[in-house]
Amino acid sequence: MSQQKKIAVFLDRDGTINQDTNYLSNPDEVRLIPGSAQAIARLNRAGLAVVVVTNQSGLARGFYSHEDLQAVHAELDRLLAAHGARVDAYYHCPHHPEGVVEHLALECDCRKPGPGMVLRAAEELDLRLTGSFMVGDRPGDVGCALAAGLYAVRVLSGPDQDDEEQAAHHRAPDLAGAVEWILACLESGS
Repeated sequence: MSQQKKIAVFLDRDGTINQDTNYLSNPDEVRLIPGSAQAIARLNRAGLAVVVVTNQSGLARGFYSHEDLQAVHAELDRLLAAHGARVDAYYHCPHHPEGVVEHLALECDCRKPGPGMVLRAAEELDLRLTGSFMVGDRPGDVGCALAAGLYAVRVLSGPDQDDEEQAAHHRAPDLAGAVEWILACLESGS
């Protein structure tokens, strides 16, 4: 008997879950956006996979190390756990064509708006893309969602809030509002 693939909610990190501090590398600077932990806990209780997909060009630019990135994610996990929330997996793109770290200074398909991180996560975690969602605060997050065949939700909690809609399926003030819409969609079968 094969188990049915799980629906996922793919989340951008900076500006969606936590405050965007521009190349966050110090765990002491991780600050959750109000309501984001509770929103993730709602997704967890609904039985949805929660996967963070985040561009981390600071690695290619030499601003911080993989160890720094892991420390930030460990702190994010700690803060979320205090609210009964958890992230099932983290995927990051370390690349940027203008990077100074030679092996990371390249074009790739994992850097959003490319769908590479989402596709890799879906394969490795046995997730269903059809009917899954992507939530982020930037046009690249919407582009990634559309390229991967996900429902795109643009949140207005990050610093880069132009008025260009870029075909998002929904706009929400923050992650809590996005999760409200996602759960309503799943409940109604939309």
